[in-house]
Amino acid sequence: MAENFKKYFVELIGTFFLVFVVGATAAWGTESTIAPIAIGFTLMVMVYAGGYISGGHYNPAVSFAAAIRGALEWKQFIPYIIAQILGGVLAGFTIVAMAGGLEAPVKESYNFVNIFVAEFIATFALCYVVLHTATSKKTEGNSYYGLAIGSTVTAMAFAVGGICLGAFNPAVAISTIVLGNVCCPCLALGTAGVNLAAGLCAGFAYKFLSQD
Repeated sequence: MAENFKKYFVELIGTFFLVFVVGATAAWGTESTIAPIAIGFTLMVMVYAGGYISGGHYNPAVSFAAAIRGALEWKQFIPYIIAQILGGVLAGFTIVAMAGGLEAPVKESYNFVNIFVAEFIATFALCYVVLHTATSKKTEGNSYYGLAIGSTVTAMAFAVGGICLGAFNPAVAISTIVLGNVCCPCLALGTAGVNLAAGLCAGFAYKFLSQD
């Protein structure tokens, strides 16, 4: 039980810092070209810091993909998600307390197809990279998995961050409701659902491609 609690606590801490940086770069006006790098670097260092304890998921979609792949026991799946969402929500409230919340972008309309397709593609890429670099026996013991994972988030944020929430993570998507920088909670919840669907597909893609 104590060992499991350590895993959940690591997932909470890692997700907290990931969402904190997401919110902080938005709250204090970090240049748009720097924010994706800061977020990707934060994920990278948190993966390196906690990967040996919990796997360093910090993302319910990644945990879903890992469970399908067999790298996470299904009985651990729900506790992982609870820890991750709790970490993200706590980070959201922290930013709100410090900065007074964020303003949702004003748009006349949203192209939900583009938003959800972009989130799906980016989240699939993230989960796919995690499974192949951090869970495969063929790449076991490598030293680059954290860099690969963080770089994927950075690249996808630059590529599609301008047309979607740029969450690639249900915990991040849900935290936008707390932060106040999403005009419609349904958009955040829909994004979270798309992220999980991408994790599902990435998990099965790994099972099809892997020789483990």
